[in-house]
Amino acid sequence: MKTVAILTAIALGSAATLVVAAQDGHHGRGGFERLRAADTNGDGLISRAEAAALPRLAERFDAIDANRDGQVSRDEMRAFHQAQRLQRMGDLDGDGKLSKAEALAKASDRFERADTNKDGFVTAEELRAARGGHKGKRHG
Repeated sequence: MKTVAILTAIALGSAATLVVAAQDGHHGRGGFERLRAADTNGDGLISRAEAAALPRLAERFDAIDANRDGQVSRDEMRAFHQAQRLQRMGDLDGDGKLSKAEALAKASDRFERADTNKDGFVTAEELRAARGGHKGKRHG
């Protein structure tokens, strides 16, 4: 029972981290401003030629252009980013939904990576190391 609670907490923490990262401006207003500037003909769509001004978009253009019309719409970008977030969260079957089993599998994997001495427990030190050594420390 404790293992399920720990795995659930890790999964929820992972989801919260992704939500905060998205709200932190990664896909925020600055991204929309760059897209608006790249839309040189003002039609609300980004063509392959217009995407050349945005290297990250250009390299993912075919994956984002779901209807293969040579244009990327805001809806296609939103769907692509949502699918990417779900995949990072553990949507293993790619159905666009995160099941409890998938969330627990992802949490279990994260737990195993964090439990560096493989004793079945994650200490505060192991958790800090898993997070890159600086998150969770207080500065004072």
